[in-house]
Amino acid sequence: MIQDAAGIKIEAEGWHQSRPTAILVLADGTVIEGTGIGAVGSAPGEVCFNTAMTGYEEILTDPSYAGQIITFTFPHIGNVGTNDEDIETVNMAGSSGVRGCVLKADITAPSNYRASRHLDAWLKARGIVGIAGVDTRALTALIRTKGMPNAVIAHDPDGRFDLAALKAEAAAWPGLEGMDLAREVTTAQTYGWNETPWVWGEGYGEQVAPDYHVVAVDFGTKRNILRLLAEAGCRVTVLPATATAEDILERKPDGVFLSNGPGDPAATADYAAPMIRGVLDARVPLFGICLGHQLLGLAIGGRTMKMKQGHHGANHPVKDLTTGKVEITAMNHGFAVDQESLPARAETTHVSLFDGSNAGLRLKDAPAFSVQYHPEASPGPRDSHYLFGRFVEMMKAKRTEAA
Repeated sequence: MIQDAAGIKIEAEGWHQSRPTAILVLADGTVIEGTGIGAVGSAPGEVCFNTAMTGYEEILTDPSYAGQIITFTFPHIGNVGTNDEDIETVNMAGSSGVRGCVLKADITAPSNYRASRHLDAWLKARGIVGIAGVDTRALTALIRTKGMPNAVIAHDPDGRFDLAALKAEAAAWPGLEGMDLAREVTTAQTYGWNETPWVWGEGYGEQVAPDYHVVAVDFGTKRNILRLLAEAGCRVTVLPATATAEDILERKPDGVFLSNGPGDPAATADYAAPMIRGVLDARVPLFGICLGHQLLGLAIGGRTMKMKQGHHGANHPVKDLTTGKVEITAMNHGFAVDQESLPARAETTHVSLFDGSNAGLRLKDAPAFSVQYHPEASPGPRDSHYLFGRFVEMMKAKRTEAA
């Protein structure tokens, strides 16, 4: 059941309990009741919705979702179970920072040869609070109308909730604007990466003869990003989000990669923008995605803005203005680069065909480009894998120029 601040009630589809064991309390007082799944307890966060039909494990382990409660619009979540191969956060044992998940249907027994654990047990092990039995269509419609709300998600098997306290907590949670969450999900130490993408019947491979050295700055990187860099012929060194330009340049990389990540890019830019400007001044080829794209925009004098409902899903059409082609992309962002704020040195290369927002840029005076979406496609279509090749060609050209 959903009961909003005005007292309007909407019965959840398939609702069968007389007493809820989980609730989602929005900052405006709306209360959503359901069946508790995953970890017992409560957590505040921003509620968004994701329209992907596959890849829920990759979504739930994407560090870009730190601080958020994910509403899955696809009803059958958990039907293929979970496994250790599809985890995207580099921190295999811990949570990626996602605060909770909202499902329509109860989780069914897993039906897949790769499954090693039921989603409910997996959520418990990772400390993620969940709620099922929710009319996710109604919740999605609410988000589309009013924007992504702050909320508290709570699970108690006995159904005992201090509603007044939860409403107060939801109303008091400050929200993602101004939050630097990259520090919470970044690596604590530098490490090397040589694992390549998964192949049917073989599993993951290993890069043993790299042609280029790439330093990847981890603002919340996903494993498949690093795998695709390795597959493209790169030896990858991963540095923490707080790495300086000096930390990067002393390793003499052929290229620098700025990863995805959570939170408000303007907050992270306080320390990341000077690093990016240092790399640009050194004319080292640079490639950024998602938060990395936003940070590049901020580093060159642009602005970012909070979006009403964000882009979260694996079916977002984007036009590559450099080729005229349209690609279907995976997106996960609640902030965007303000197109009008970009300086003349930046050229827009990609735009969202949903709302016309900026989805990519390149610099005219430096070997640097970035995109707002997730070209590593885990989950999602692989239309954008070509961007890793574009990055390699940029490094190749730089090496030829220096020879």
